[in-house]
Amino acid sequence: MADPLIFERSVPGRRGYRLPPSDTPSRPPADMLPADQQRATPPQWPEVAEFDVVRHYTRLSQLNFSVDTHFYPLGSCTMKYNPKVNERVAALPGFAWIHPLQPASQVQGVLELLHGLEQLLCAITGMAAFTLQPAAGAQGELTGLKIVAAYHKRKRRTRSTILIPDSAHGTNPASAALSGFSVVQLKSGPDGLIDLKEFKSKLNRDVAALMLTNPNTLGLFEYNIKTIAALLHEQDALVYMDGANMNALLGISRPGDMGVDLLQLNLHKTFSTPHGGGGPGAGPVGVAKALEDFLPVPRVRKRGTRFAWETRSRATVGRVHGWFGNIGVLVRAYAYIRALGREGLMRASETAIINANYLKAKLQETYPVPFHQSCLHEFVASAKPLKAHGVTAGDVAKRLLDYGFYAPTVYFPLIVEEALMIEPTETESKETLDQFIEALLRIAEEAKTNPELVRRAPQRMPVDRLDEVKAAREPNLRWMKPAQSIVHSR
Repeated sequence: MADPLIFERSVPGRRGYRLPPSDTPSRPPADMLPADQQRATPPQWPEVAEFDVVRHYTRLSQLNFSVDTHFYPLGSCTMKYNPKVNERVAALPGFAWIHPLQPASQVQGVLELLHGLEQLLCAITGMAAFTLQPAAGAQGELTGLKIVAAYHKRKRRTRSTILIPDSAHGTNPASAALSGFSVVQLKSGPDGLIDLKEFKSKLNRDVAALMLTNPNTLGLFEYNIKTIAALLHEQDALVYMDGANMNALLGISRPGDMGVDLLQLNLHKTFSTPHGGGGPGAGPVGVAKALEDFLPVPRVRKRGTRFAWETRSRATVGRVHGWFGNIGVLVRAYAYIRALGREGLMRASETAIINANYLKAKLQETYPVPFHQSCLHEFVASAKPLKAHGVTAGDVAKRLLDYGFYAPTVYFPLIVEEALMIEPTETESKETLDQFIEALLRIAEEAKTNPELVRRAPQRMPVDRLDEVKAAREPNLRWMKPAQSIVHSR
């Protein structure tokens, strides 16, 4: 059942606690604040006891779908269970209580960790150097494109075009446009991969870089990537790889060995930070040796046995974070990588691939998969056959909530009609996957026998379907109690 709003629990005069009388002489507000900054009336805070607050927010948390309580088949955002030990590590006082203005001499342990994380990411990806500053994958993309622009500027030439496949993540064209580039889309071939013929037709001396997601959003590996990279390099254009799907490649394949010049990693997806609600995130950018000078500063450098910030670089694109990155996320990623090691990371990717192919094999007769080759960590099925019964992919997603499963990404990528992008990750058991399969198959049967049941879903949640368009166009982010019912207690 829905819990009343905390304002609706308010009772005039109720308090969580009361402070003892102050033994410090009080000063009138006029001595403390200018008149134009003083309130004419008290704030309309809810008046509740401590246990009212605790119970209210605990109940609300129990209404959530979360990685601790539910399976998240969430497609392009790798929502997976993350070891709680990494949370404990990030909460250690030496990490959690430091301040970015402390001198390097007082934070040698953190600097050593950041330096070590850069080296680990280089080993995993085959890149020469990393910046840890970007706060999320999209900011990593923006940083990478700034480096692309700086590279061509140093060559004293204008390159205005970024090639982006239609199977890329949606942030790619937005980041390119924000960086001042024009976007040219590449249509996928019948196999769901970059069509080499179309790629060659659109590759010219105005192309600054290709942005590709590999594996792409269909869960397919771009096996022509070395050929594509060679063709780009002939034009002195760069290969940018969106590394958000690195969960499929850990310990198996390194982008640097494929000819990739720069990429971003989403540490909050692949390397252990619970992800959602807008953050926190980290999108480090790795580059080949020829691009290292363009990386943002400051960077951690090891000098003998000590670590220091290096703040000078003639070619740098500048700082992209207020400080040095989202340190808590970086600590979690370091702990995750060190705990698993190369073999553990490889096993994680292999298990994610096995899980995805298992789901694909069990579901594809009911939910067709347009591209038949084996997938990597995710695949895209289609709910198109259910449209004959008036049921859409969105309806399937809403009905899954009634079965206790969060919904996968729907309607993306756009090249698959009624798309269901499913990514089971490596952390789910076969039993959980079988329950998810059974739920999807039951929903397909319900669509045939009782389509209205599916179209009206969810029916077991605290709220039914919300007007998502209205919420997006007319956001109401502040709740106000009617003035006549507010009682102020002093």
